[in-house]
Amino acid sequence: MEKIKWVSNEMPKTDDKELSVMSIESVKKAKAFRESFPQYSQTPLVKLDKMSEYLGIGSLFVKDESYRFGLNAFKVLGGSFAMARYIAQKLGRDVSELDYDYLTSDKLKEEFGQATFFTATDGNHGRGVAWAANKLGQKAVVYMPKGSSPIRLENILKENAEASITDVNYDECVRIAAAEAEKTENGVVVQDTAWDGYEEIPAWIMQGYGTMALEAAEQLKTAGCERPTHIFIQAGVGSLAGAVQGFFANLFPGNCPTTVVVEADEAACLYKSASAGDGKIRFVDGDMQTIMAGLACGEPNTISWEILKNNSSFFVSCPDWVAAKGMRMLAAPVKGDTPVTSGESGAVSMGLIATLMESDDYKDLRESMGLDHSSKIIMFSTEGDTDPENYRAIVWNGAHPSI
Repeated sequence: MEKIKWVSNEMPKTDDKELSVMSIESVKKAKAFRESFPQYSQTPLVKLDKMSEYLGIGSLFVKDESYRFGLNAFKVLGGSFAMARYIAQKLGRDVSELDYDYLTSDKLKEEFGQATFFTATDGNHGRGVAWAANKLGQKAVVYMPKGSSPIRLENILKENAEASITDVNYDECVRIAAAEAEKTENGVVVQDTAWDGYEEIPAWIMQGYGTMALEAAEQLKTAGCERPTHIFIQAGVGSLAGAVQGFFANLFPGNCPTTVVVEADEAACLYKSASAGDGKIRFVDGDMQTIMAGLACGEPNTISWEILKNNSSFFVSCPDWVAAKGMRMLAAPVKGDTPVTSGESGAVSMGLIATLMESDDYKDLRESMGLDHSSKIIMFSTEGDTDPENYRAIVWNGAHPSI
């Protein structure tokens, strides 16, 4: 069985100039925008008391994004906010002036017209962009990488988007989306992968993701946890990880919880970058075959990387069995705890936490992280069963065993 790999953050620190992207003020503005949607409600923060006791930790909280807007994943938080910020910018207004009622009105069509939003996705981000475009009377074009789930494609098409599965990997899909947007009148790329010259929209997407982190912080406080000791957050290009890390670093300046960035081993570009130790970005290429489709990205977001390398504590590369273990544990937790339907990209932190606490093969990592009976851990289950067939194969039929 393939091993979990890890590295502690020994990279030289810089001026952390991108941390301001995730300022508390910016995140609150994104959440206020979201609250104008009639479909909005907070997603649950599930406290797994019995699981915590079983694993020998103080408490374990799981933010369950399978309930987000009926879309089974968190991604809509980013794309929709970025679209609103783009429209506001074109109109010369602040996004706080653009609520859901205005964005779905005839007045918007008169003042703004219609844009075509292009994106690349394994499914969740594209569905979120398609859903938002459909609600706001805009157009969406979605490119999906080779091997994407037909069910995820079908869900995107249901939102009246133009969508297709290509024969290239995610990073090549991003380049296709950017090229097509360039050729299209009022074409706009809505992507959480940042690169030189394309950083504004990814920053807006990250602020949108911050809604989830802000909700979680408020819910933790209600549950009697003023500050978690550990945050486990998964990463593809790193936008979500950078958003969560950036928010909590701003919330607890100088006293940020220990943050663990978790990746799929076939696409562990952040782990690879951190392992080099010099603070520079490294890429991973190829097909990146992993069940964690939402994490199969080989080129880091440049904004997020600045936040992560200055603030995160550990970078961990996980084989598929870790995610599968997490899915099964959340679906059937210790009796008395609330089950969580968590997909492949959402459950990897659960599998990692459990393995660290159960196996002395990873005693050094457990001790380095300071995981023990006093630990208060939060993780983010960012998707439900977005590929139901594969979910059942893993949870019901035992695919990708962990023993």
